[in-house]
Amino acid sequence: MNIVEPFAYGNSFVHRIDPRVKIIIAAMFCSVVALTYELTILFVSAISALAFLAAARLSVKDVFWRLMIVNGFILVLWLFLPFTTPGKTLFTLFGLEASVEGVDHAVLITIKSNTIIMACIALLSTCPVFKLVHALHYLYVPDKLVHIFFFSYRYIHVINLEYVRLTNAMKVRCFIPGTNLHTYKSLAYLMGMLILKSHERSRRIYNAMLCRGFKRKFYVLEHLELQPSDLLFGTISFLFISGLVIVQWIPTNLL
Repeated sequence: MNIVEPFAYGNSFVHRIDPRVKIIIAAMFCSVVALTYELTILFVSAISALAFLAAARLSVKDVFWRLMIVNGFILVLWLFLPFTTPGKTLFTLFGLEASVEGVDHAVLITIKSNTIIMACIALLSTCPVFKLVHALHYLYVPDKLVHIFFFSYRYIHVINLEYVRLTNAMKVRCFIPGTNLHTYKSLAYLMGMLILKSHERSRRIYNAMLCRGFKRKFYVLEHLELQPSDLLFGTISFLFISGLVIVQWIPTNLL
């Protein structure tokens, strides 16, 4: 089974940017968005993330469905956060009081989450995983972390196939899940077998790598080279992100 990377291959300007530059810019941008609490900064950041997506010329439909998955989890926050955060009452629903502070927190989380996801899709998903791993190595990320990231991505679908095989075996044996002790024990056995088989496969893969001369290091045949367009994009993005930081924190510190 091949790993599908629908956004990784394209002919846009964003696709051609050096992956090292994209990783650095994505990390800086997401950090600023995650730490800010100013709605104006968040709206500007969201617009810039949309600009990244437009420049990458990705499928609107595919991006939309990925955002819907994220917002499905955020919807749970909207169901509880406004009614559990103390503060000034905004409205009452079925006897439950929703606070202004709770709604504000939900809005911030919604904008932050969508902005970060859009930026990561535009900057990181437009690069094949092999090039991302290559770039992480050039950025002096510890080899162990790089290896964990690479193998986790490479074999996550293998674990999923094993999970599907085990669940199908349970269905063949007429397993019907319910809210009873038998179901909980069966699911516990399922997770235990999945962990055990994953461990056994990892040992086989590691031994196969040792047989092929693996010495805890991957060697690359093609090396990354910065182009003038990469430096231009990195410089403009860095100045933009620095501007967001200055606009938010410098006036507060001067008061």
